[in-house]
Amino acid sequence: MASVPQNTRQLRACLVCSLVKNTEQFRKEGCENCESFLQFKRHPERVQECTSTNFDGLIALMKPDDSWVARYKKIENYACGVYAVGVQGRIPELVEDEMAQRNIPYIPRDGSQNVPQN
Repeated sequence: MASVPQNTRQLRACLVCSLVKNTEQFRKEGCENCESFLQFKRHPERVQECTSTNFDGLIALMKPDDSWVARYKKIENYACGVYAVGVQGRIPELVEDEMAQRNIPYIPRDGSQNVPQN
């Protein structure tokens, strides 16, 4: 389970999965969904590059498997936590290329690309 932000200061949303935490939480704990390739704990500068302060709405995800909202937003396989409804921005090309090499699809969370249907 992802830690829940304790206040609303310095909140950021992951550009890959839309998980919301504050800057310090991302640096100390990483991203529960994306840490294997974003490596925020090893590379804290990536927190600024791969997260955004420009996001809309919040979703409190407690039971991902049972949530129609999680299915609709394509976050049903992610950790419990707080997620943004939409996130403005894109990850750097270098990170996108690294994800492609690992066969991890990148779905922009701003709605600029159609979300594939299962």
